[in-house]
Amino acid sequence: MIEVCQLRLVVQVPCLNEEETLPLVLQSIPRQIPGIDEIIILIIDDGSTDRTVEVAEAHGVTHFVKHARNRGLGRSFHDGVQRALELGADIVVNTDGDNQYPQERIGDLVQPIIAGRADIVIADRQVHLVEHFSGAKVALQRLGSKVVNVAAGTDLPDAASGFRAYSRESLMVLNTITRFSYCMETIIQAGNKKLKIASIAILTNDKTRESRLFKSTAQHVRMSAGAIIRAYIMYKPYVIFTFFAAVFGVLGLIPFVRFAILEAVATHPGSHLQSLLLGAILLIMSFLSVIIGIISDLIRTNRMLIEDTLEHTKKMRFGKGEDLPEPGVIRSLVS
Repeated sequence: MIEVCQLRLVVQVPCLNEEETLPLVLQSIPRQIPGIDEIIILIIDDGSTDRTVEVAEAHGVTHFVKHARNRGLGRSFHDGVQRALELGADIVVNTDGDNQYPQERIGDLVQPIIAGRADIVIADRQVHLVEHFSGAKVALQRLGSKVVNVAAGTDLPDAASGFRAYSRESLMVLNTITRFSYCMETIIQAGNKKLKIASIAILTNDKTRESRLFKSTAQHVRMSAGAIIRAYIMYKPYVIFTFFAAVFGVLGLIPFVRFAILEAVATHPGSHLQSLLLGAILLIMSFLSVIIGIISDLIRTNRMLIEDTLEHTKKMRFGKGEDLPEPGVIRSLVS
């Protein structure tokens, strides 16, 4: 007997008061995609106070994750993924409730995963073509993507894009912590866990409203930078603390050299003890950086063991063990 794996796609839509734009999103989500056998729409209602849920139900949506109050995009993504895996998703696509992204391109977004060429696919919004993006915002987006690529060892043109597709296997090994936004964090995690990330170019839809994720560009930069630094320290603490140890070590030696030179030519020896004090403080900071780096690396090793356990727990919880065929694979079963 030949058994063919059925591929199930869950399209999750985080929403916060999206009753006006949500119909545009739901109407443009494809109902059939080559290589996909079933498409499920999942609405994550992040504390909406309008008719978002009622609008979704009127358009035939039956699967929801509901937050009593606003808990942030990162938490919405996390809870949506958990529910999608419970629904048996082989691929999860994340789009937005403001109709920023062209949902009709979901079919193109999932093809690299179906073909086995990628674990994650991220849409490139081609920000230089987005009319409402100022020159400064385009520059910041590109800079942010470069920083993330350095931290993750990837080469993605638009790391901040939220229009993405994830394979089931990739979601088993990714663990989001940041509640502000998951975009940067998941890329850094995926890159350090050696997942294959692909990118496809898209054109975004016309702007429907201002972003609710952040109040200003400065806040966005500050919070994104914090998420990037924290994610990077989680996976490569030795790089950060080795850098600080080297900097403080070199700076600490300079006052000692200065003291030695001044003492050699001084008419009143011992009058430059402040150089010794400054040098000692800097060398102590260098030593502490080494110690913190060692402790951080031990914590990183412990976290890796915990994540391995969590991955196995997820596989047991969501019902697809290693004895089942991978998505898209045909197995011959002898009955």
